[in-house]
Amino acid sequence: MRTTVEQIGKLIRATRKGLGVTQRELALTSGTGLRFVVDLERGKETCEIGKALTILQTLGIKLTLVPPSAAGKGE
Repeated sequence: MRTTVEQIGKLIRATRKGLGVTQRELALTSGTGLRFVVDLERGKETCEIGKALTILQTLGIKLTLVPPSAAGKGE
């Protein structure tokens, strides 16, 4: 299953709202701009990944990266 930027944006928005944090407060606490938070929550595909990772960390959202299986390679 492919995760979309829209899904990530919705997760960020739902988490932020669940914590009772405004977009402005999230921008201030994460060191990003309000416009960036708005764009990220709307699923803008060109948002900087470094800033997006900062937002995820600020909200306590964990991101797991799983490399492809190495089965059959050199075994």
